[in-house]
Amino acid sequence: MHDRVWSCIVSTAQTWTVGVTGATGYAGGEVCRLLAGHPNLRLTGVHAASSAGRRLGELQPHLLPYAHLEVQPSGAEDLAGYDVVVLALPHGQSAEIAAQLPADTLVIDCGADHRLNDPAAWTRWYGSEHAGPPHPGAWPYGLPELPGQREQLTGARRIAVPGCYPTSVTLAMAPALAAGLVEPEVVVVAASGTSGAGKSAKPHLLGSEVMGSVSAYGVGGVHRHTPEMVQTLTQAAGSPVSVSFTPTLVPMSRGILATCSAKLAPGVDADAARAAYAKAYADEPFVHLLPEGQWPTTAQVLGANTVAMQVAVDPDAGRLVVVAAVDNLTKGTGGAAIQCANLALGLPETTGLPLVGVAP
Repeated sequence: MHDRVWSCIVSTAQTWTVGVTGATGYAGGEVCRLLAGHPNLRLTGVHAASSAGRRLGELQPHLLPYAHLEVQPSGAEDLAGYDVVVLALPHGQSAEIAAQLPADTLVIDCGADHRLNDPAAWTRWYGSEHAGPPHPGAWPYGLPELPGQREQLTGARRIAVPGCYPTSVTLAMAPALAAGLVEPEVVVVAASGTSGAGKSAKPHLLGSEVMGSVSAYGVGGVHRHTPEMVQTLTQAAGSPVSVSFTPTLVPMSRGILATCSAKLAPGVDADAARAAYAKAYADEPFVHLLPEGQWPTTAQVLGANTVAMQVAVDPDAGRLVVVAAVDNLTKGTGGAAIQCANLALGLPETTGLPLVGVAP
């Protein structure tokens, strides 16, 4: 008994050094923000190719504890000295760097390079050959709440963080598909804030273009997160699932509200649906099935590593409807990276992660 207690104390007192590349972007900045409150992970280096030589405080003024750090280059040789490396880079840039890092370094890829299991799917959706051996999906997928994933992440040294849209959609529909409550044809309409498009200047993301306007994009099954949703939901269902996904851009900086639906299987009613979700997420610290009658909002998850969810049955249409809200930069990216690091390093999964959002 005493040995187990002492073992726990020793493990939670241990610290690991962390380097973040892409630290000047939104996702990398979020990882840094969360590391500032983590008792075991110590951010000791920030990296970004185009901003090398500048102080982080010039580029991310909200990160006061790290404002003095000089941004370093992003080559593999620059990242080789950390215990943990977080790659918050655009798609196609992580795999080559990751392949050169030591095998005992915990490498967490917040980009898309290691998410898809099928190399042909990568080529189709991202338009290039995958740079990292042996194929895109060789790394454990960093969504612990998906059945079977938590075990793969424990002790791992290479982890692929899910996309923000797939996080919300997978968590919304996986319990229903796993329990056979719905037909394997999922329809998703999801609203996202502008930070999901990254920090690079883009004319259609100017304040004057976005304010007071909602627009659809990636319509007709062409959004790159679609194959990832198909992959994760097929895993949950145990058989092929199709996904019709329409994303929309709304005038807010961060957050996703995903409305997901599928045709009910014969004999399934609202009570059965709610019971399945209550069972699936009863022990999950970050997924919250709201009381009946209360609906998720992006405001309630702002800055938190949480998912707010509600389930309903439309009896006239014969469809299950699940609405899920996440902060795309926290649970959708940076928080997921920290959650996975905790599992990989043997720390309590919730260490350093906020459960409480920011309001108003």
